[in-house]
Amino acid sequence: MMTKRRYFAGACGLMLVGMLTLHGTAAPKRKPAAAAVAADSATLAAQRRDLEIGRSMETFFNIFREVNLYYVDTTSPARMVEEAGNAMLEGLDPYTEYLPADQMADFETMTTGTYAGLGALIRQSTDRRWVEVSEPYRGTPSDKAGLKAGDRILSVDGVDMRGRSVDFASERMRGKAGTVATLVICPVEDTTQTRTVRIKRERITMPSVPYYGWIKDSAGRDSVGYIRLNGFTENCADEVRNALLDLQQQAAPNALRGLMLDLRDNTGGVLGEAVKIVGFFTPRNTVVLDTRGRVPEMNETYRTVGEPIAPTVPLAVIINSASASASEIVAGTLQDLDRAVVVGTRSFGKGLVQSTRPVGENGYVKLTTAKYYIPSGRCIQAVDYSHRNEDGSVGAIPDSLIRPFRTAAGRVVYDGGGIMPDVRMEPVYFGKFTLILAASGYIDDFANRYAVTHTPTRQLVIDDSTYARFCRSMQGRTLNFESGTERMLGQLKRMAEREKYAERIAPELEAIAKKIQDDQQAELQTFAEEIREVMADAVITRWYYDAGRLEFLLRRDDWVKRAADILLNRSEYTRILTLQDTERK
Repeated sequence: MMTKRRYFAGACGLMLVGMLTLHGTAAPKRKPAAAAVAADSATLAAQRRDLEIGRSMETFFNIFREVNLYYVDTTSPARMVEEAGNAMLEGLDPYTEYLPADQMADFETMTTGTYAGLGALIRQSTDRRWVEVSEPYRGTPSDKAGLKAGDRILSVDGVDMRGRSVDFASERMRGKAGTVATLVICPVEDTTQTRTVRIKRERITMPSVPYYGWIKDSAGRDSVGYIRLNGFTENCADEVRNALLDLQQQAAPNALRGLMLDLRDNTGGVLGEAVKIVGFFTPRNTVVLDTRGRVPEMNETYRTVGEPIAPTVPLAVIINSASASASEIVAGTLQDLDRAVVVGTRSFGKGLVQSTRPVGENGYVKLTTAKYYIPSGRCIQAVDYSHRNEDGSVGAIPDSLIRPFRTAAGRVVYDGGGIMPDVRMEPVYFGKFTLILAASGYIDDFANRYAVTHTPTRQLVIDDSTYARFCRSMQGRTLNFESGTERMLGQLKRMAEREKYAERIAPELEAIAKKIQDDQQAELQTFAEEIREVMADAVITRWYYDAGRLEFLLRRDDWVKRAADILLNRSEYTRILTLQDTERK
């Protein structure tokens, strides 16, 4: 025990010495009196902070030591440190977090958009008995091997997958590029058969631009270019550049009449890629943003480099409440420079810069090191980290916390939380029942069967007879959907049991419960229109992959239609960018 005590004391001592020498104590050179006083005050404050850090570390290590030495059960020091680290960071902001070594692979995939594996999404089957293919990505090893959505995965490299979790199966499907995975599957076309498939793993790169193309005008002619950007992963600017150059080439010898950059649901990523994309539309050396942190080396000005590709093309940027961080840099900077009309709803409101720093054992801490400020001088960070609407968007902001700024042309824009669009659109929400039905997997089951039994068509419509069959298939299936009425009924049952009324009113409660259950079929009719849309989207994805789904959705996208109208109406476009202030909130 004494050996353990000496080890802990030594470790604590070394750590405390390291913390207490954060700032040097060399004698300063002689300075003017005022400067000397300021320097002495700063040094004193730094020393006080170092002392506070040292005392806090001593307390932390004492707790850690005593628990590991004397707790009644065997403890896991590594787990305790991870949980303590997470608890420590939880009170800062939602984006600062500890990333242990086993999470770094996922973090790198999010940052780079690449991983080594087979290139397929997988999901749990609706009966929870199987892991099955949800979507093979176009051109990946799984796609080339003929895997289809709905194929059941029985084993991977001899390991039984029945009853396993998605995470368990995913770990075994990933691996080093060049190695071979052996899968035994039940094909969706005939689940009574099995098939063995050998697939060589490759380095999978997820496209940041899943679709680009043309939006037709009222005469049915290709008129406005459209680029969908899903995330700001490394090298995503190259994908945007290639899409833009291809659209320009297709339009030749004429110039593009307009271009839409769709950043909806794009939660951000690599800051440098956002700067590059702004540079495609603005002059060389344009200031995109300033970052300002507590540590001086975090202060930096980002400017565009290189000549623009499309400096005069009429431009619209589409955002919604899930457009965050790097998306807001692009939208906000182009708005501040009066270079693009922003269409949609208020963006998420994340004006913070994160950096990753190593903390040992191959782990990292991802922490907020700066705030960013776009050309007008505003920071778009939401004033309050915690108070958000149910969809994650910025909640109500008091007028006293909203400040006006001006764009290059003198238009008024505001800070306080997110980018306010120049042209506001009404958000489109599906009903809760539709969302739960989609999450249940039953629509996926329908789409899997439909896709292999029908001829592909880009004009797909879920007709009445098809929808009626789907509704019949839902009979006897209970969704994990609790309405307010069901919640109150559950409370009533529990209260009746406590007050000894349960037996007396059981028939009535059961009758009410059955009536509510029967309402599931009524809900299928109430939300039929939007459920049919989700069903069609799912089938189109199986036939034409994600790019085909996006193209299919654009046909009924009112936001895109409005953006196209603005781009094709030069007088309205010019009026917005020269005269129109954004709404305050």
